[in-house]
Amino acid sequence: MKIDLKKIITKLEKISQQEKMPVYAVGGFVRDKLMGQKDFKDIDFVVEGSGLEFAKKVDQVFKEQGRLIEFPDFDTARYLFVDRKKEQEHTEVLLELEFAGARSEQYDEKSRKPKVAPVNLATDLSRRDFTVNALALPLPYIFKRNWKKFVIDEFAGQQDLIDKILRTPLEPKRTFSDDPLRMLRAVRFASQLGFAIEEKTLQAIHQERKRIAIVSAERIKEELFKLMSTNEPSIGLILMFQTGLMDFILPEVVALDGVEEIYGHNHKNNLVHTFKVVDNISQRSSKVLLRLSALLHDIGKAGTKKFIPKIGWTFHQHEHLGKKIVGDIARRLKFSKEEYKYLAKLVRWHQHPISLMDEGITDSAVRRLVVNLGDELEDLLLLGVSDITTGNPDKLKKRQGNYDRLRAKIDEVNAKDKLRAFQSPVRGEEIMKECDLKSGPTVGKIKKDIEEAILDGKIKNEYKSAKKYFDKIKGGYLKQVADWEKI
Repeated sequence: MKIDLKKIITKLEKISQQEKMPVYAVGGFVRDKLMGQKDFKDIDFVVEGSGLEFAKKVDQVFKEQGRLIEFPDFDTARYLFVDRKKEQEHTEVLLELEFAGARSEQYDEKSRKPKVAPVNLATDLSRRDFTVNALALPLPYIFKRNWKKFVIDEFAGQQDLIDKILRTPLEPKRTFSDDPLRMLRAVRFASQLGFAIEEKTLQAIHQERKRIAIVSAERIKEELFKLMSTNEPSIGLILMFQTGLMDFILPEVVALDGVEEIYGHNHKNNLVHTFKVVDNISQRSSKVLLRLSALLHDIGKAGTKKFIPKIGWTFHQHEHLGKKIVGDIARRLKFSKEEYKYLAKLVRWHQHPISLMDEGITDSAVRRLVVNLGDELEDLLLLGVSDITTGNPDKLKKRQGNYDRLRAKIDEVNAKDKLRAFQSPVRGEEIMKECDLKSGPTVGKIKKDIEEAILDGKIKNEYKSAKKYFDKIKGGYLKQVADWEKI
């Protein structure tokens, strides 16, 4: 299904005229159109009248092409154009339109839900987060050749676009107090657009930073993920740190800051290193969770840092503590179970490729890495090579070469052992039948023994070798069962 945006806008204009409800495209659509963007996946509209009622009229016109999602408490609705052919397997949203009645929103001191009141367009634009988003374009002019002449700009947002400045339409403390998530949006937009935050606005973020605590975890997570999807996430992350927002969102990351020195021995600043790793991996992958794993990969170092005479600073087992901390963060920010498991696995195993290189790359070690990481192996290797932040070109070349050799060894072992779908070739049902056992721990131990023998290279990853090994070891396990039954 292909979306014809011009046809959609023409139909919206017709509804607007019939219902006598003026409609304006606002915010990011107008901003990005002024910046030269041509393809759009979502557009926000302000309706002078009821946004919800207008959206219902839209649904009547387009109901065969999508679906309506209503938010009556906010006089808002979204209309999603979806690919019907793919809807049974996985719904693909082709275009998202949001319709909101012109409104004001205000939060009290402790509430996470705003009080909403209808207002005129000018007041609606004034409560927008930044001047570059406080722009509106009347519906009839969106695709006119001279459309720029009709942009409504009450707060010099177009000049701020030229100057690449983020500034609030109203007094910044009031703007951030009304909706504290705007502080996080500021650092995200700075990273996304490459804009600077105006000084007074930046100071207000620091002054109002504690207000972020009233914002729901779901909204914070959404903004964090958007920040991590930008081309250079460290821009926003550094601003989060400098303004103090990170103290309330990811204090575990803040704890990585600083350098301690004892007897002339110091260590690198793990926070600075972490931000470099995030940018490194962002050059290699657009996968947001993988980038987030880079932000969290050393998160256990603050709790495992120790100075040992004659050795220096150590962070032994920081990957294990890091996995536990990832669980704390996942619960706090409402990550899904799948997101947590992915992040925990990469944080837990991120040191393993390095240890293989230190010990020498053996077939057995590679087998275990492949089996333990499964589908996340490639992401782990990307994280590992991105973790190299040395400024020494010789060291950089050597360490990157180590990863090239490890990759080659993995390909070699995979081709030889077919480990991608690894499990004991002798299955549980056969073990139970041959040993006259019921499902239980003994069957699991026998399977584990066979799998360990394959990983150690004692036998081949094939049924014939595994069955021969099973016949050899089963007697010992049956004797253990018999001995237990005598007790």
